[in-house]
Amino acid sequence: MTTGLRYVYAVCRPFGTPLQAELRGVGGAPPALLHHHGLVAVVSTVPEADFCEEALKAHLEDLDWLAATARAHQGVVDALTTVTTPLPLRLATVFRDDSAVRMMIEAREEDFRRLLDRLHGRVEWGVKVYLEPEPEPAEPEPAAAARPASGRDYLRQRRRQSHAQEEKWQRAERFAHCLHERLAERAEDFRMHPPQNSALSKAPGRNVLNAAYLVPRAHSEEFVELVDRTKDEEPGIRVELTGPWAAYSFSGEESGAEPSVESGEGR
Repeated sequence: MTTGLRYVYAVCRPFGTPLQAELRGVGGAPPALLHHHGLVAVVSTVPEADFCEEALKAHLEDLDWLAATARAHQGVVDALTTVTTPLPLRLATVFRDDSAVRMMIEAREEDFRRLLDRLHGRVEWGVKVYLEPEPEPAEPEPAAAARPASGRDYLRQRRRQSHAQEEKWQRAERFAHCLHERLAERAEDFRMHPPQNSALSKAPGRNVLNAAYLVPRAHSEEFVELVDRTKDEEPGIRVELTGPWAAYSFSGEESGAEPSVESGEGR
């Protein structure tokens, strides 16, 4: 018989609106609510064979598994965001049973209550700024025209290209800095994340700004309008807005939106 562990998506305060009946979490299991000490852990059962410490180490190498687990995790947290203010836990936080989950709530109760008070009525917006890649030429230049006349000419050509790229990068950094200052004025808090590696994210261009902003839900429309007004300010620079999310970057966990697997097994 296959044994199961308790997977915890988030902690929140009790809420009256039921979750969607068709909502499914990791592995297709429906989420349930575990009430304890006036708090609620949103949980589901997952196979121990997939979520014990040894299995999780192997799954870290399986990007497809990680992506599917992250989508299911985020789907539950997103559903919670429509009915309450959730405090997302790390991807793949699992415990032996409900008793271990209750022990975790008791151990972190003070922090949970403090964070839930702070995040109540607030959402996270993500803003990324990219320096667009150079467009491919319509037709390649003839080899004779493209070939430098001498080694000195070749070095000059490379210096000009390098200087032009550096100027574009500096312009993008100035734009990102000014945009961040304007957005930070409209937000209650922010987190600056490391620029994303384009080879891993598959997003075109070089990531100049990767930030998260904590914004009162009531002020989100103004925040979004401010971002939208900047999108065409600078040619060759792309601004991307994502959200509204649960406040992953402000939850006290390492990350929920950009997964890092942690086993929190209570044994």
